[in-house]
Amino acid sequence: MIPRRLSGPDFLTRLDELHAVHGGVFPGRPGEVYVADPAIAREILGNAAGHYREHSDFFRIRTGTFGPRAAQVGIGRAARQLLDRHHRAHAASLPGLVARRLAPSSAWPDAGNRLVFGYFAPVLVGAEPSEALRDTVSAVVERAVLAGARERYSLLTRARFRGRVMRVLAAEIAARRTARGKGDGPDADLLDVLARAAPPGSRDRDLAEVYLSCLFAVAGSVGFLLGWSVYLAGTAGPDAASAPPAWVVREALRLWPVAWLFGRRPVAERTLDGVAVTPADEVRVCGYLVHRDPAHWPDPHEFRPQRWAAPTGREAFVPFGWGPHACTGASVSMQVVEALLGIITATYAVHVTAPDSRPQVAAALAPPRFTLRLDQTDDRSEGR
Repeated sequence: MIPRRLSGPDFLTRLDELHAVHGGVFPGRPGEVYVADPAIAREILGNAAGHYREHSDFFRIRTGTFGPRAAQVGIGRAARQLLDRHHRAHAASLPGLVARRLAPSSAWPDAGNRLVFGYFAPVLVGAEPSEALRDTVSAVVERAVLAGARERYSLLTRARFRGRVMRVLAAEIAARRTARGKGDGPDADLLDVLARAAPPGSRDRDLAEVYLSCLFAVAGSVGFLLGWSVYLAGTAGPDAASAPPAWVVREALRLWPVAWLFGRRPVAERTLDGVAVTPADEVRVCGYLVHRDPAHWPDPHEFRPQRWAAPTGREAFVPFGWGPHACTGASVSMQVVEALLGIITATYAVHVTAPDSRPQVAAALAPPRFTLRLDQTDDRSEGR
């Protein structure tokens, strides 16, 4: 069992211990069952047989799940296209962004979250946001997205802050929906996407929650992936650090998947690898353990980007989920992080100093706090 108060890196250590003793499926705390077996994990996340309640991590709101499914698909597709268009149009600005925000030194992982947020700000809040919208969304990043930020505030303070955030976002979405009704132009940002794709009768506050999921996915998850990639590239040996950026990013995702737990509830009693589960249980697919399955990954606890030179082990790789509810923005997220890592490692000598090598464990798996020092290695001064 897992003690209720166990948290942080010790929680991952306990999961490793239980996995070693019990195998691919094992109980955690009361009402929780963890899945580390890759085949069972894919079956649960894909849910082709309908054994689990329909679920979307991205569209989960306080009252249940935002829907219908057609609206989810439409929002996901439009958001992905918006992010992709922005990246294709503005990728040339990344070297300058790195130079301004990261050199000569920066404090991580916060620097990665802020850089990604700054890069995608026109998509998240528009090119000319109101002062209220700009300040509110920036405050959400600082007080809720950054690793460990929430814990700096009391429950009461967080509740009051959330209330203010929801009022600003709901009002902005209501205004966008009214403008949409008057036939305004194409989607300029994610708020426009939500206003256009909103099903009739949907509440502005529910759409605001979906917007926050978008914000957390972009500024949070993509920023943490960049942080892990930079951290591992900076602490690995020269062979690993000189690997192609795509390999480094994928290996970072394998070892430390930012989205590391996917919870699902069965619709009826069933058995998973000899472990009984009921509709009252949460079945938790643990990407952290799935990605360390020794049958699919030799030396699974080692950071080895070169393993991605061959197309093996993909059956035990679920960093963005699996099946119809997998993250629709996975491709553009990878492209952005690979581009940023490539700029950093090609332009600078990378030095990482970390007082503690253990991850920051919460809903997202964030890298440890570290300082990045960048020393220019060529004659270029682009973006300076």
